[in-house]
Order: sequence, then C-alpha cells, then structure tokens
Amino acid sequence: MAAANKQLWVAVISDGFPLWPLHVARSVGLFEAERLDVDVTVTSSSVKQMNSLVQGEFDIGIQLPDHVVRAVGRGSDLFAFMAPVHAPDISLIVEPDVRSLGDLRQRTIAVDGARSGYALLLRKLLRGQGVGDAECRLVEFGGTRERLDALIAGRADAAFINPPFDEQLLAKGFVRLTSTLEAFPDYPGPVAAARRSWACDHEDLLVRFVHAYRNAFEWLANPEHREAAIGIACARLPVDPESASAAWADLAAKPEPMLSVAGMQQVIDVVWDSDGLPPPKPAAEKFIDLRYLD
Repeated sequence: MAAANKQLWVAVISDGFPLWPLHVARSVGLFEAERLDVDVTVTSSSVKQMNSLVQGEFDIGIQLPDHVVRAVGRGSDLFAFMAPVHAPDISLIVEPDVRSLGDLRQRTIAVDGARSGYALLLRKLLRGQGVGDAECRLVEFGGTRERLDALIAGRADAAFINPPFDEQLLAKGFVRLTSTLEAFPDYPGPVAAARRSWACDHEDLLVRFVHAYRNAFEWLANPEHREAAIGIACARLPVDPESASAAWADLAAKPEPMLSVAGMQQVIDVVWDSDGLPPPKPAAEKFIDLRYLD
C-alpha cells in the first residue's frame, strides 16, 4: 500500500508571477509525485505571516529575506533555505501627476509593512533623492491586491505593485516611476523559510518540497511546456495570455534562482543601516542553511 501524502502548510504574502513555479507544482502533480499535499495561504500581511510562521501555524513561508533577518534578531529560529523565485521586477506605480521621487513628499505611499520588505528599499530610494522618512506617509494596507485597491480608491498616491497587477493600473492611467530591478539590480528576491526546529524534525519533507519546487521551475522553463504554463498562469492569476507569454519568455531565459551568502549579506546591510543597529553585523550564515538543496 502506498504511503499517504504528507501535509505541508505554506504561506505567501501576495500572489503573482513570482509564484508561478508554485502553481505549476500544484497543477501538474509535482508535489503529488513527492507524496506531498501542499496547502497555500495568501496572508496579505507580512506581519501576520511572520507571526504565524514563528508560532508554527505554517511550515514554510515565502517572503522577502529582511523579514527572516528581523525575526531571527527577535529570537526566532527561522532560517532561509531556498530562493523560490528570481528577484521580481516590482513596479513603483504612482498617480499621473507624480513625475519624480521628489514629488512623493507629503504624499501617501501604500506598503505592506512600513519598516520591512520593499518599504526598506523605498525609504533608501527616497533618501537618495533627498526625501526624508518624515516627509512622506508610508501606510500599511497589506499585500499587492490591497495596495492596488488603495491606489484605485484614491487612498494612496504610490505603491510597489507585483506583476501582473501593475499592468492593470497602467491601463487605468497610473504611471510606472521606477522598479526594484532598475533601482536595486543586485538585491535578492523572496526566500522560502522555515523554523530550524521544524526542519530538524521534518528534514525529509523539506527536501521533498525543495525537490518538487526545483522540478517545477525546470518544467516551467521548458519550451515544450510553454503553452501549458501560460494556461496555468491564466487560470491562477488575473492575467491575459499575452502578458503571460512575455513573462514566460523572461523566466525561461534565466537560470534557476539561487540563494547566496553574498545576497543575504546585502539584506543584512540594508536592515542594519535602516534600523541604525550597532556593529558588528552578523554573518549571513546565521540566517540561511543551504543543505536542503543538495
């Protein structure tokens, strides 16, 4: 008799093209092939997600790496074990009358967490243009959908918006002022993280999850699967075949995303500089463990 599938609870803050491999793994049976039932929850809040992950309500969370750095700094045993996606090109979408970063003075910017995630990069970007932290309002609305709704409703003047949702706003007359890859080309993207205590007790499950996810990326990048991949995107995301096709071409041209010590060190630098933390800065190995990729 075949062994029963094991349940894994996975949390993500926002959906979008960056999670395409996750949708592929669920849709074409790659998790099933590893005898896994993977339940995915869109939390729409980095604060909620990190609290729930630390407390054991989720087994795995996918979020930007600064969340892991801060959680470990608060005493949790979280660690990043994989880069599930490339650093996505997140658009800074603004009202049509905003022509420069300086125009965001005294304006409302929708964010997930005001001192974490892409808000860290936004503050760094604004400071570089002479806009101090106190000169604009960063308001926590939640994930991409919530930030999109805030822009449409006129409750915010700017926000970082994941693809493909940014295209919806551009079609409504909003403007792309810059993007994360344009402003921070070497900054790492989201990481998959878990508790070290859980991983120690469930090493086999974690290895199987990683194997299925990496197989999903390989499947997705295979030209023979292009049409099927586009179909999965259109079924799972509010996207048309044309934009899905363009996103597929971009993904297929890249190598498998990899988590690196150098990339995590950049994150540590940003967190330490943003929070004014005293030296010495910890080594990246405090926050990552790559053994599950072997």
